[in-house]
Amino acid sequence: MDYTVIIPSLLALGLYLNTLPADFAYDDSRAIQKNPDLLPETPVINLFYDDFWGTPLTHSGSHKSYRPLCVLTFRLNYYLGELNPWGYHLGNVLLHSLVTAIFTILARKFVKHSIPTLVAGCLFASHPIHTEAVAGIVGRADEGACLFFILTFLSYMKYTAYRDTSDNATKRWVYIFGVYLWTTAGLLTKEQAITVLGVCLAYDMFIVHKVTLTDVISLKILKLVSMIIIFAFHCGILLSTYGIILVILRLYFMGNKPPEFAPSDNPASDSNSFLTRTLTYNFLPAYNVWILLCPSVLSFDWSMESIPLIQNLADFRNIWTLLLYSILVYIAMKILKDLSKSRYSNLSHFVKPHSNGNGVGHHSASNTKTTVYAKTRLKRRGSNSSTDSCEEMPVFAQKDSSNIEILIISLSIIIFPFIPASNMFFYVGFVIAERILYIPSMGICLLVAHGAWLLYKKCCEDWLKKSVIVSVIVIVLLFSVKTVLRNRDWQTEEQLYRSGIPVNPAKAWGNLANIWNGQKRLEEAEIAYKHALRYRGNMADVHYNLGILLQEQKRYDEAVESYNKAKHFRPRLSMAYLNLGIIFTLLGKVEEAEKIYKHCAELDTSGLKDPRLHESTKISCLYNLGRLYTEQDRLKEAVEYYHIALERRPSHYAPQSLFNMLGEAYVKMNEFDEGAKWFKEALKSKPDHIPAHLTMGKLLQRKNKMAEAEQWFKKALKIDKGDVSVLHHYAQYLSECNRDKESADMYRQAIILASHDFELLFNAANIFRQIGSNLEAEEMYRKAVKLRPNVTTAHMNLGAMLHINEKLEEAEKSYLQALKLKPDDNLTINNLNKLRNRMTQKGAIGNDKH
Repeated sequence: MDYTVIIPSLLALGLYLNTLPADFAYDDSRAIQKNPDLLPETPVINLFYDDFWGTPLTHSGSHKSYRPLCVLTFRLNYYLGELNPWGYHLGNVLLHSLVTAIFTILARKFVKHSIPTLVAGCLFASHPIHTEAVAGIVGRADEGACLFFILTFLSYMKYTAYRDTSDNATKRWVYIFGVYLWTTAGLLTKEQAITVLGVCLAYDMFIVHKVTLTDVISLKILKLVSMIIIFAFHCGILLSTYGIILVILRLYFMGNKPPEFAPSDNPASDSNSFLTRTLTYNFLPAYNVWILLCPSVLSFDWSMESIPLIQNLADFRNIWTLLLYSILVYIAMKILKDLSKSRYSNLSHFVKPHSNGNGVGHHSASNTKTTVYAKTRLKRRGSNSSTDSCEEMPVFAQKDSSNIEILIISLSIIIFPFIPASNMFFYVGFVIAERILYIPSMGICLLVAHGAWLLYKKCCEDWLKKSVIVSVIVIVLLFSVKTVLRNRDWQTEEQLYRSGIPVNPAKAWGNLANIWNGQKRLEEAEIAYKHALRYRGNMADVHYNLGILLQEQKRYDEAVESYNKAKHFRPRLSMAYLNLGIIFTLLGKVEEAEKIYKHCAELDTSGLKDPRLHESTKISCLYNLGRLYTEQDRLKEAVEYYHIALERRPSHYAPQSLFNMLGEAYVKMNEFDEGAKWFKEALKSKPDHIPAHLTMGKLLQRKNKMAEAEQWFKKALKIDKGDVSVLHHYAQYLSECNRDKESADMYRQAIILASHDFELLFNAANIFRQIGSNLEAEEMYRKAVKLRPNVTTAHMNLGAMLHINEKLEEAEKSYLQALKLKPDDNLTINNLNKLRNRMTQKGAIGNDKH
């Protein structure tokens, strides 16, 4: 491997290793962190039936992205380092370096010379448009597809070299097998890779067989017949038929249905105006070409209104559309014209007869080279002048057809891989996606490198040649700097979303708010959500996420408003219904909660993204409905809905919580054996399920099997010594066994872990009071009152504790507060009377009397 391959490969490695992203970003969460196909317990065969995100391809909500080979590499990463993002990013960087090396080898076959080969490789290595594919882990699909794309094309070139010879039949079939193998691998990595067959076809037609427009127009029957026979066997059967078979299989696996996308993903597809769709879709290729040539503005997401629709002919952007297609038409005519000419001349002649006085004249017709005049830099001999001059001297034209070949191949590599994203045959779920330009960028890099080389050769002055060299170096340096800076944007999600604000403010602010919410920067998150909604008020996800933030701050009325807006803009957003039901339950609005849960459970979530989440949410609604009925002692209804949840439960929904709650409902109905049966089912489903251990312990406790009950509590404690619920239930058990000191110790451990749990503090205070630790009891009651100031018993018990601790005036205030909440509470009234008697004895009469 020579320096023309090594240098670009090392450049690619250095640019990305220097600022290797430290975390997962954007689509990585769903494709990797939440993808069940990466887990060892998932059968490998599932990869071939699921989409890129782990959803069955036949599901109506599937994205239909079929990339099992790419997911397999993610699974390998998971095997080596689970969810450590560094290993995934390193894999992408190494793959980009490899693709750069293979592309440079391909470039060498067309540009022939070392310098343009090196330039093409360095341009590809440093092109900023690749950052999304390399820095974003899901971009591995584009890198892998590009690798197999190049390998397929190289194999086909080798195949055509041996195809028309009588010998080397073995090599011929080895290389065509390579075409099949790499094409299939490319398709299983990303769908875009199959377009390499179009590039192979163009190579075979226009470069190998030299088909010309004249051949078709003049109807040269013999040549056409021979060409058709060759194509029918070599291209038709070996390429076209194979390609059709792959496409049919692809459609079969995806359930023969196209994916469904939200209008915001591709706004033009939702437009009713044919003119708007036509103008916009024809402009997008021009914009893609522009960011390939000048990648100054890049974004993680180009959806929504990042590219405003072109709605009329007066829009100035139509100029760029016309310019692009005019250039393409000109190039096509130029190619057809050049193909119609004889590529090589067997005659030698001067283009312009010339004699320079030194005996140089006409060459004989037998000469095999064509002499042309060129400006050749010669130093005049015998001249006192130190300057060089250009003389018209005859030089020999080389037998070189690389210009037209490079033009054809470069355009093929640019156009064919872009066709699936062009909305020409079907609508796609994006406006612009930088990742899909990873393959087409090879054509641009090849064209620019060869163009620079031609310019260099045509320059007759040293300073002009140096200018070309400097220009190329500057471009590579600028690309490299932009790549490093852009790669830093991808280091964290926060930086990435900040960088996207100028292009797609609604999406960027919404995602940025999610990051800040996760970091508990709640004020900033709320402001960011509102910024996003100011740009685009109909984003259901943003309304929903804002609702979560408000709900966690117990701003329930505002949260309800946000969830209702989310439902309005996306009526099937199941998570909004679930959270609404939870809020109504907390607020004691039982009827509203019941209605919401039932409606959510019956939602039609077909066609929605992330169907696993929506299906799980519907089961969670049934689960919460069952809990609501259990708390209201409507136990038969609770049991009914728990069973409905189990019947509808998808395979990915863990059933242990349902089993456990069903068991609790049966225990409350005094059907202990039935309850025990479901507790055992919960443990069978998840042997370390702590709630099932606790409910089994409580069941045995009710049966007065105290020793057996304690064993279950100890098992739960062994599973997780830091689980507050385990400590709390075990402490309650010890209290019922009159082991108050042990219970108090257990409560102390629990309080350290959960100092804001009202029930825990209240029960702990009762135990501390029983063991005579009055100051501890007082402290716990005080904390409990602060947490729930509207609970009567908390104020009454605090008053009693202060009463015992001789803090009589404070005790009186607590008793009076309890009576405000419950004026007819006899226990509080009696305690208050006792307190005032005590205060009278001490000569300290309270100001207010009951």
